[in-house]
Amino acid sequence: MTLLPDFKLETHFSKWEFKAKFHMTASDAESMSMRDLLAMASPEEREAFENMWLGYTETFGAPALRSTIASLYKNRGADEILCFAGASEGIFAANSVILDSSSHAIVVTPNYQSHETLPLALCEASGVPLDATDNWSLDIDRVAAAIKSNTKLITINFPHNPTGTILSLDRYNALIALCRKHGIYILHDEIFHGLGPTGTSHLPYAADVYERGLSLNVMSKAYGLPGLRIGWIACEDKDIISKMERMKHYLSICNSGPSEQLTQIALKNRDKLLRRNCAIVDENLPKWDAFFQRYPECFEWQRPDGSCMAFPKYKGAEGVEQFCKTLVEKSGVLLLPSTIYQSELTDTPQDRFRLGFGRQGLDEGLAVLDSHMQKLKAH
Repeated sequence: MTLLPDFKLETHFSKWEFKAKFHMTASDAESMSMRDLLAMASPEEREAFENMWLGYTETFGAPALRSTIASLYKNRGADEILCFAGASEGIFAANSVILDSSSHAIVVTPNYQSHETLPLALCEASGVPLDATDNWSLDIDRVAAAIKSNTKLITINFPHNPTGTILSLDRYNALIALCRKHGIYILHDEIFHGLGPTGTSHLPYAADVYERGLSLNVMSKAYGLPGLRIGWIACEDKDIISKMERMKHYLSICNSGPSEQLTQIALKNRDKLLRRNCAIVDENLPKWDAFFQRYPECFEWQRPDGSCMAFPKYKGAEGVEQFCKTLVEKSGVLLLPSTIYQSELTDTPQDRFRLGFGRQGLDEGLAVLDSHMQKLKAH
């Protein structure tokens, strides 16, 4: 593996996430306190948490947790689940065991950076850009044209980061049929599954509908519990699960025992958590609708299909990177310019920014952003 490049998004957050007063580009739902999460536990679960032994845990993940995770899927069992210390470890493990120097991979762009840089560090890769003129959809014919005889993996992410789009079911099924024909694995980053405006229709889990589908999920995004650092991959292919488990021996070895128990409590209250977080999205989205209606000359707004993110266009002459830089430095409002999503494989938008609306307390930051825009217009 070659030396990995700087992770632009995480470097940007390292500088600004805990310094900016108004974090308005977050990709996670509102979190909660330990007290609030434990209030959801049964007396038996609470006692087990308080009296647990703080030794090593199983590399695969606690059996009870894996059973609880498996219950989220229609067709997967506990032995087809591998837990990780967050989603990024899962992304690393999946790419590492599926790809080698003789392989070829396909990724959609724009995307979370590791979905591109990890395949590129291991093998040849091709990018297929999502189409902004078609609600950021994926052209399956372009995917088919990118396939080579040594293509081993296609990575997708719906609801998509950063646009919030959800691929139509017919295109999703067409992609699965295409990959099945060529024996290609699909790594589907499904970490926003379940999150969006109330009533959002999400795609079936890849691991439920495709024998070579890897469903990546984590507690960080839709559930709003990134502090637990627990993720997982579900897959029917037990050989891949076994190989990733052995790769994990070089990474985290095992997960945090307390985090696994807290994750089990959270997932047993999954519906309650998702209703809460989707209600926050329902409350915040109309506020963004109204904001962009006030500045049609400055922005182009498109409501996302799901998740708690959107990817508006900025029309200002100074460009989106300077706009975001001035905004955080002068007004303390943090956004992510689309230049952070730049790809080595395809052209990507240079005039957009990611905003988030999954957290509570939007009004104060939105008022500061409004004031910033009024001053910008006055000049």
